[in-house]
Amino acid sequence: MFNLSGKNAVITGAGSGIGRAVALLFGKQGAAVHVVDISEENANHAAAEIIENGGQAFPYTCDVTNQSQVVEIYNQVGRIDILVNSAGISHIGKADTTSAQDFDRIVSVNIKGVYNSLFAAIPLMKQQHGGVILNMSSVAAIVGLADRFAYSMSKGAVYAMTMSVAKDYINDGIRCNCISPGRVHTPFVDNFLAKNYPGKEAEMYEKLSKTQPIGRMATPAEIGYLILYLCSEESSFVTGSDYCIDGGFVKLNT
Repeated sequence: MFNLSGKNAVITGAGSGIGRAVALLFGKQGAAVHVVDISEENANHAAAEIIENGGQAFPYTCDVTNQSQVVEIYNQVGRIDILVNSAGISHIGKADTTSAQDFDRIVSVNIKGVYNSLFAAIPLMKQQHGGVILNMSSVAAIVGLADRFAYSMSKGAVYAMTMSVAKDYINDGIRCNCISPGRVHTPFVDNFLAKNYPGKEAEMYEKLSKTQPIGRMATPAEIGYLILYLCSEESSFVTGSDYCIDGGFVKLNT
């Protein structure tokens, strides 16, 4: 089950965090993984690890906010069976404390970046009469999170784009879904705590972990397993859906 042999998978933000975990997992499952990341170093390291473990990987340095760059790379890949839009950034702030510059930056990466990938990949998938797209939304798109105004807005847009693409291209054999993770223990979390709570990192980590009823944060690998299912043939009847993977955060806190 969940065999991706013969599949070409493009994963954005694959140099770190959830994207990296997905790239490593897809490599183990037999996919040829096209590792797309803004950091050349991170892309190269992720690709090298996949290859060391017996998989196929190809690193690309790419700014997902640059449409021409995305189109060029995706056309270079040629056949795209699976697209995982994992690249994204976070932001702390309310509506009246978010600067126009920060707002535009969130829109550029989290919304336009996903759009650029869709714009580049969908024509290739239409030519081959099929493909799977997985977008990274968030529980922030579903419930109000304190101090996450711009981030929540961007993930709501990702959810809406997912439903639109699923509807528009179902007759082209293209499936499109998204997932909505809760808090995941990535380098972003550690950096956020170190920057905002110096000396209290462990205390704040525990506090953030307990906001989820299951009592902890997810690991990137746990998120990757759900993404693997949604991108595999085993989920061939699933499209236009959003899956919460949040330790009970949305349903058990309401």
